[in-house]
Amino acid sequence: MARPIVIGLEVHLQLNTKTKLFCSCSTDYIGRTPNTNVCPICLAVPGTLPLLNDSAVALASRMGIGLRCKIQNYSTFGRKNYFYADLAKAYQITQYELPVATGGYLEIEVNGETKVVRLHHLHLEEDAGKLVHPTTDGRLTGAAYSLVDYNRGGVPLTEVVSEPDMSSPAEAKEYVSRLRQLARYLDVSDGEMESGSLRVDANISLSKPDGSLGTRVEIKNMNSFKSIERALEYEISRQNKVLDSGGRIVQETRLWDDAEGVTRSMRNKETASDYRYYPEMDLAPVVIDDSEIEDFRRRMPELPWEKRERFAAFGLTKEEISILTEQRELARYYEDVVSAGAPPARAANWVRMEVLRVLNELGIDITGFKVKPGALAELVKKVEAKELSNTLGKEILDVLAREDISLADAVKRSGASAGRLTGASLDEIIKKIVSANPDVVETIKNGEDKKGGKIKFLQGLVMKEARGQADPKEAAESLAKNLDL
Repeated sequence: MARPIVIGLEVHLQLNTKTKLFCSCSTDYIGRTPNTNVCPICLAVPGTLPLLNDSAVALASRMGIGLRCKIQNYSTFGRKNYFYADLAKAYQITQYELPVATGGYLEIEVNGETKVVRLHHLHLEEDAGKLVHPTTDGRLTGAAYSLVDYNRGGVPLTEVVSEPDMSSPAEAKEYVSRLRQLARYLDVSDGEMESGSLRVDANISLSKPDGSLGTRVEIKNMNSFKSIERALEYEISRQNKVLDSGGRIVQETRLWDDAEGVTRSMRNKETASDYRYYPEMDLAPVVIDDSEIEDFRRRMPELPWEKRERFAAFGLTKEEISILTEQRELARYYEDVVSAGAPPARAANWVRMEVLRVLNELGIDITGFKVKPGALAELVKKVEAKELSNTLGKEILDVLAREDISLADAVKRSGASAGRLTGASLDEIIKKIVSANPDVVETIKNGEDKKGGKIKFLQGLVMKEARGQADPKEAAESLAKNLDL
């Protein structure tokens, strides 16, 4: 039987601070030698005291404003008690009863329909270390031992907790995607799932026949957008099978095994009372007055949905707007191309198709792109004025992206500085093609090219030799004249 799906997400974002949440150790732990970015505070040596990083509070507040949350004037930290080898203190310093931001919402769009996902709250907390389980096949199970690296321990996180408003894996995937986009626009977090700076815990249940919520299961270890969707789809199927067979869903935490495509039981799901929360006595309350909150608002950049609305005025399609606004830097590059004089629609096409193609080929992002917006605008205008063909324009863009030369030099190198090929220059190319293909010419002159395939073949060779710099109609007429047709 079909059962309504209820999904709520807890998304952890590592904040873009230079130092950890409660000490001066660097947050740059990727690729570092294990247990080198540590100090007595993040290793929980007795007698040490935490000192709150103000930058983390500012970034969390900025994220809260972007999510339309209410930023609290007064928030506190507590101790969340649980023992794992990667948690040096055997408790985590986190916000619980009084978080930095409450309420808010995020709009998502799935299958052309807009949906509002409400937020419960956003809070600050420290990250744990990282357990490493060496296995020969990369699976979650089978390791003979585990290693612990505390470099990540104490890195500041903001956790965004949604209400259970999502009803499909596709909605959950889109929610995380839009949340990451916002975090990047606000420069709050890089949101890289692969490196662990964005991590998602999904809570999913199937509603009971009376409409009440079913037993909630938590899923962890989803490290890509695809794995979020796959894990939720698997868990929905698993729970339906258990209930259809008359079984009972157990409240538990399950790990997603991406290699096997299954969730596996990890532990019984804890409740708040299991964590024995109590106030963190070594940290004063966080006080943010109204003037500070207003200052945060004034410093907010243009948000993704605001940029999408503005780009719609350019007459772009929804697909174009979605691609161009996905990254703040790409959107800024596109706007600079338009500001430099390129027609908005044509600029959108070039950025979306050609610039992204070159970036993919070079394995870089737009911040490392050598072609300045002004140069691309001039190139687009030359193509629009038919001074350059589309084909040659793309070739010139490739050259500009790989070499430190000017647009004028790239155009000269292409041999297109004189503009379109016409008259004697075009005739020279046609004679070359005719001379190199005597058999094809003979077939045409003997009247054996009934469907015109051979003449089109020669026309294609002419356009290729001209590198798109000839007018197709003029090339066809000149070819016919040369063949005495």
